[in-house]
This record gives sequence, C-alpha cells and structure tokens, in this order.
Amino acid sequence: MHDLNQSVDDLKHDMVIFLTEMCRIKAIAPDSDGDGESERSQFIQMRLDQMGFKNVEVITVKDDRVSAGYRPNIIITLPGTDKKLPPIWVISHMDIVPEGDLDLWKTDPYDPVIKRGKLYGRGVEDNGQSLASSLFAAKALLDSGAKQTRTVKVAFVADEEVGSKFGIQHLVKQNLFTKDDLIVVPDAGSPDGSKIEVVEKSHMQLKVVTSGKQAHASRPHKGTNAFRAASKFVARICDELYEKYDTQDSLFDPPFSTFEATKKEPNVPNVNTIPGEDIFYMDCRILPPENLEEILKFIKKIAKEVEKDTGAIIKFDKVSMSQAPPATPPDSPIVKKLQQALKEVRGIEAGPMGIGGGTCAAFFRQKGLPAIVWETNDELAHEPNEYTVIENLVNDAKIFAYLYQL
Repeated sequence: MHDLNQSVDDLKHDMVIFLTEMCRIKAIAPDSDGDGESERSQFIQMRLDQMGFKNVEVITVKDDRVSAGYRPNIIITLPGTDKKLPPIWVISHMDIVPEGDLDLWKTDPYDPVIKRGKLYGRGVEDNGQSLASSLFAAKALLDSGAKQTRTVKVAFVADEEVGSKFGIQHLVKQNLFTKDDLIVVPDAGSPDGSKIEVVEKSHMQLKVVTSGKQAHASRPHKGTNAFRAASKFVARICDELYEKYDTQDSLFDPPFSTFEATKKEPNVPNVNTIPGEDIFYMDCRILPPENLEEILKFIKKIAKEVEKDTGAIIKFDKVSMSQAPPATPPDSPIVKKLQQALKEVRGIEAGPMGIGGGTCAAFFRQKGLPAIVWETNDELAHEPNEYTVIENLVNDAKIFAYLYQL
C-alpha cells in the first residue's frame, strides 16, 4: 500500500494538469442552455488512451437537443483475479452547472488557476476533483502492475446536474449493477473527509405561476397585480412550511427540512405596468419520512387562501418530485470498507451522514442497491469562485486506490 500511495503522490502534477485542462471544456446540459458533455468526453477518452487504459466502454444515450446527438457515459474496467467477487464502482459525473453571475468571480471560471494550494474554476470540485482522483487512483494501480482481486469499475456519467435521465438512470436500466456491488458516488462530503453520506432528503421543486390582470401602474384598481399576489404567497408559504414541518434529524446538515423560493422569471419589461403574470420557483429539501404529496396539498391550501385575498390565480407545475429512498445501512460492506480505508490511510474515524443535495446514489437506493457518497471537500458546489484543495485531490486518490485493492 505504501508503494501505491507513493505512486499517487508521483502523479500529483499530472492530476492537476488533467483537471485544469478538462475544466476548460464546458459540459453543461441543454436544460441549462449548454451543449452537453461530448467535447469533455472526447478529451477524457483521448487521455485514457494516452494513459494506457485498454478496457474503456462508452455508452451513449440519444439526445437531439445537443449537437453531438447523444450524451456519453464512460466506463473503465480493471479486471480482477477473482470473478466471483462483485466489482467496486466509483461513479462521478462529467457535467457541470453554469458559472452564474461572472461579476462574482475573481478569476475566469473556465481557465482554472492555482492560488495557495487551491485550484479555482467552475466544476473543479463538483465533480472534477473526484473524477480526477478516481481516475488517477486507477492509473496508479495500472502502473503498479499489481493484479487486484476485485474488478474495478470507474465511471464518468452525464446529466447528473439536471436529473440523470441520460446518465445513471439509463445505466441502472441496463442492469449493469447488482445488490452485491460496492458502489461509491464521490459527490458530497466534508472538509475533513470524516462523513460518509448514506441517505438524502426528499426533493420537491415547483414552478409557481400567478395570474392576474395587466394594467397601467397609475390605475391599479383596473388590474390584479400578479407580482403582489406572488409576494404575499411567498411570504406566507415559506414561513408556514418551516413552522409546520419543523422536525429535526441530527444525521443531516442542516438538520431540518428547507423550503425556499429561488428562481424568478421576468414579468413586465417596464416600470409603469402592473404585471398580469408572475412566475417563480421553489426548492424544497425535506426530511424523510415526510410525505411530499401531503406537503404539496398544504401548499395548495395556502395558495387558495391567497387567491381569495388577492383575486389572482395560482397554479403549480412539478419541476421535480422525489421521495427519499431508504438509507444505505451504516453497517453495509461498502461503508465498512471505506471506514477501513480512511482509518488505515489517513487516520480518520468516519461516520454516516445525510444531505439535502441530490446525487446519483438516490437512483441506486431506489433499486435497493446500497450506494454511498463520499469525498473530501469544502462544499463549494455551484458557488462563484468554486475551488478544489489540491491536497484533497491527492488524498482522495489514495483512498480510492486502497478501496480498489480490497
């Protein structure tokens, strides 16, 4: 194991160069006005060939919204000597979210730079760090010439940021996984690497459309202000949801359900017009076992009261709605093996946690496959000035290298 750790250290420079070059290539879903992951996938495939990987499979999923016509998913296989053992999978995602307001960035988000031991750029942490660390752990194993007992599967998937329809959901439907497989999704964690995610909150995202009657701002009595009605609804519903659903669970951070108004669409282009329609979105991350349909029923009840008060009409579209699947048991084999690796390699006593964010692991758990989520990070996902700590990149690679040999 010491020699493999040294091999990972020797690859540190190559890791940083790979991550820097990869993150110069945008990989944004068409849902977020991007062109998908194909260019980034081609770069990765080129580098895999240069690095000497022989067993590389690309599974494409048709998508006419992107110029390539498909969304790519890459699987690297390092065959083990014992075919009876179930494989270990480490699955990260190639796609990223848009950079957001450029004025909030201190550097170019698509030209990563190193400052004080950190690499700054969009997607360097989410999920570039784990993509690179899982890959270079496999490279260290490949270079060692050792034959590990268990087959190793390192996957880079598409579409994680907007639902995984063209990524892990498709792969799960192909029956590539079994309940005995060891599955790690390195897409959430903690700054010290001591938290192993075994459960996620339920997710509910709503589009809220408030309809009134447009009028001149100087004659408000002739119209129904959709913006005012929406504002009244937001002020009520967020407060009342937090008050009604106030259960806490210390496994999660934060330990309570969250109900937030987020995205807001433009209504009227000029100041002196009362808007006849207003559209905003809500993002709710809800502790299991709260029932999402019951919460939606409560939201609609409040909407009816605001409608009666304002004369506007409030309607809802479900952007996404996902009841949390059962947790991965904290004593499952993959949890125990990761705890062993963290203790042996880094001296860390790791324990389970839950998160509000969504990862590919939820789709495994829905099928009864005990996946876990782990990495070492500063939790910068989707923020401006996103960075990855270079030492985290290297140290996580050592953990994956250890796992590949178990």
